[in-house]
Amino acid sequence: MPGSAALRSVPLLDLRPIHEPIREEILSAITRVVDSQHFILGEDVAQLENELAAYCQAEHAVTCGSGSDALFLALLAADVRHGDRVVTTPFTFFASAGAIVRAGAMPVFVDIDPATCNMDPEQLERAARRVTGIKAVMPVHLYGGAADMDPIVDIARRRGWKVIGDAAQSIGAEYKGRSVAALGDIDCFSFFPTKNLGAMGEGGLLTTADPETAKRLAGLRVHGSQVRYYHDEVGINSRLDTLQAAILRVKLRHLDEWTAARQANARHYGELLGAGTPFVSLPQPAAYQTNHVYNQFVVRSPERDRLRAYLRDHGVGSEIYYPLPLHEQVCFQDLGYRKGDFPASERAAREVLALPIYPGLSREDLAYVAELLQNFEG
Repeated sequence: MPGSAALRSVPLLDLRPIHEPIREEILSAITRVVDSQHFILGEDVAQLENELAAYCQAEHAVTCGSGSDALFLALLAADVRHGDRVVTTPFTFFASAGAIVRAGAMPVFVDIDPATCNMDPEQLERAARRVTGIKAVMPVHLYGGAADMDPIVDIARRRGWKVIGDAAQSIGAEYKGRSVAALGDIDCFSFFPTKNLGAMGEGGLLTTADPETAKRLAGLRVHGSQVRYYHDEVGINSRLDTLQAAILRVKLRHLDEWTAARQANARHYGELLGAGTPFVSLPQPAAYQTNHVYNQFVVRSPERDRLRAYLRDHGVGSEIYYPLPLHEQVCFQDLGYRKGDFPASERAAREVLALPIYPGLSREDLAYVAELLQNFEG
């Protein structure tokens, strides 16, 4: 145990500090929906889409049933079909590549920039020269920080690819002062409860600058129907529940406050630890990540597994995002990749560890975690 401090319990995530102060607001919103008897695509959904478009600096916002569905719908709207190839990274949540396969396409993996864990544009350029049949690129804005989008978009535009941003963890994040919701042809978000703006269930969002794409996405989420019972194409059933929309409207009003708390917690870790310790390095946002929103605060350690056990033994929660790169997953073995193909992704999978960062952490909690890191001996 560090110093003489008493053992504390610091979970990886605790939603009570954000939910308890707005409990009555949420219950009032739920009651309003129950009384309205409109539970699917009700007025709250339309209002939420308008509010999210304004918040995200996007021309159009279309909600759907989950972040995973958002990625799949974006691929459908980009006309990605069987036999096409879509480039993404192997160091991300499964849904990125899973959506590509669901659309009938083949994932093409490129390695990450070790500093940000996001797509390395140089690796994308190499893949562009080597691989044929690419229809789109799906950069991931991991952990709440933007990918290096200018070179990625430039590569895509020169080759006629669509750009689909996976911003599931990064609502409110910015790249060189621009919202990640306005960087791709379509950008996708998740409202999973652990996200910075989380529903009390599943939910997703797509943003786009193109009105025709927005109209098409709105149809694709209801079985490809623009007019009820008439279907121009085959879509899916992925509508946001009105109850979730009402809850998200309440929570959206508080998102900037919660994001600021996450950023303050990240700064405080930095004040306590500097650049890190002999066995733990802290995240260092790139200059172009002008508003990192810290959905996760991810440190790296060559002794990651021992560090995690040490923190657990002292009451601190943590999580590994992600322990096995996608090219090593059993279901993707037929893609032909081997261990060693993406060294930066594989090293990250061995070293990354997410620490508590949620709004509501006390300074005492942060100091306790920092002291543990300082006393970890590897």
